[in-house]
Amino acid sequence: MPLKATSGAVSAAALQAVEAAPAAKAGFVAGAVGEAGSQEALARLNTAMREMKAAAAQPMLDQALNALKQDDHLAADGFALKALEQNERSGFGWYLLAIARERAGDFATSIKAYESALKLLPDQAEVANDLGRLAFRMGMAQVSEKLFRHFLDRYPDHPEGSNNLACALRELSRLDEAVDVLKPAIVKHPTTPALWNTMGTVVAEKGDFENARVFFEEALRLDPGFAKARYNLGNSLLALGDPAGALEACEAALAQTKPEDERQMMRLARSTILIANGRIGEGWDSYEARLHPQYAQVTHFAVKAPRWTPGEDLAGKRLLVLGEQGLGDEVLFANVLPDLITALGPQGRLTLGVETRLVPLFQRSFPDIEVGPHATGAHQNRPVRHAPFAAERTDIDAFTPIGSLLRALRRSVEDFPERTGFLTADPDRVAHWRGELAAAGPGPKVGLLWKSAITKAARQRYFSPFEAWGPVLGQPGVRFVNLQYGDCAEEIAWVAREMGVEVWTPPGIDLRNDLDDVAALSCALDLVVGFSNATLNLAAACGAPTWLISTPRAWTLLGTDRYHWYPQTRVFTPAAFGAWEPLMAELGEALGAWAER
Repeated sequence: MPLKATSGAVSAAALQAVEAAPAAKAGFVAGAVGEAGSQEALARLNTAMREMKAAAAQPMLDQALNALKQDDHLAADGFALKALEQNERSGFGWYLLAIARERAGDFATSIKAYESALKLLPDQAEVANDLGRLAFRMGMAQVSEKLFRHFLDRYPDHPEGSNNLACALRELSRLDEAVDVLKPAIVKHPTTPALWNTMGTVVAEKGDFENARVFFEEALRLDPGFAKARYNLGNSLLALGDPAGALEACEAALAQTKPEDERQMMRLARSTILIANGRIGEGWDSYEARLHPQYAQVTHFAVKAPRWTPGEDLAGKRLLVLGEQGLGDEVLFANVLPDLITALGPQGRLTLGVETRLVPLFQRSFPDIEVGPHATGAHQNRPVRHAPFAAERTDIDAFTPIGSLLRALRRSVEDFPERTGFLTADPDRVAHWRGELAAAGPGPKVGLLWKSAITKAARQRYFSPFEAWGPVLGQPGVRFVNLQYGDCAEEIAWVAREMGVEVWTPPGIDLRNDLDDVAALSCALDLVVGFSNATLNLAAACGAPTWLISTPRAWTLLGTDRYHWYPQTRVFTPAAFGAWEPLMAELGEALGAWAER
């Protein structure tokens, strides 16, 4: 659809950027889906309530509505409950209670109240819109898509409806559909800042950070107080190599933001921006936002022992530590374990819960501690992690998620030891794999890792297309070994067909699940090369020579050009996101020189 400027208040550059929105290929974070009970929605609700017959509950409903208009969700909650005591089938009572509970952060009760309201008020599309917003905030994108479409059926030209549907489609990685929803909405409502902001998040998901910046700046030009757009601008500036500008934008957004779940999301983003700026201790302090109960993606920990807090003396402590985040992060954060054991001292004791596949490797690496598998369930649509193997223990003084240890033990670059490896691969299996590799043919053996098992668009922007590996795979005299878990048949066949290069797949090993043997195989290789996925972290943590393909200004570089987590690792970074061709040429040249040596 051709776009025309319908208002002199709209930037021509921004309109051109909308027209040029690229095809889907990558991912980003954040978005704008509105606020429960906006002033406009409350006004419509007031009109709808005036039209109903007088009832005993009406005075309480009016007071609940007025309290919400004054942003007093506690009073609104009380009045809505009194209205429901008068008439438990009051759809408006359930709706007002839902809005009040959502503003209080009680999402579990709120979503039930919205569902009750929607059953009793099927013609009130605003209920579907608010329920969709809450479902979106709770990570239920498929549910929210259906609810937003219901709202748009009633109000087909409503910019908020288009904005919200596009957000849901973005979360479902249906990026082209999101663009198709947003383009006509921007044509009809070119001065609506939320539409520009959401278009920015979609094209950022596509990997086009320069145009994303244009959209966020347009949203801010229309509304300088738009905190979400300023936060998103900060993320795009970080991706474009401006961590100082990213931090300034993120802190300004935090100062403007009221909803607690959004504040914690921004605090978490600020933590990695601080670390990318070299302010490591402050970054880990802010990283605690991931554990705030109102952070939308919080993981709860079901452990009887009290939680350890940084600054609390570790000497002599009997401490339970639980791994967190993804498997690669569990390995990365385990960098602190040797120092933690020293801090606990001979009178202390460490109990460690890790992902089941990591237990044998960690137990061998730290024979004097107890290692067992953690487990993760769900409660009210939130993950809950615990340690079943230690559930009956009564001698544990405190517990902590492993990431919180970084606040105490890794506050500066100098706190990262020059230690080549902290995990110990099985020496018998290392010897076995050296024999297998020797039989695989002459030349140095180089393990390859080129993708993540996480298929969400936001993750894939950190990885190049496999075809970009040509300059690396074309180096003569190198024997390439597949370390990549998942379905790799298409890529391996492409290399053989297009380049005449065989990527050897080791026999008799499950590269996804047999992580102890993967660690041994990695240590038997001459070099491991690839992007930062779980296997590369395992290889580097075991001391294997590794070459890491990073991203510009990655927070894990700690504001430096080295990878201090694994000091033996050589880092290759593209000049900008998506600039894979020159990076792979550089990597191929370096590999050729290494092979000659």
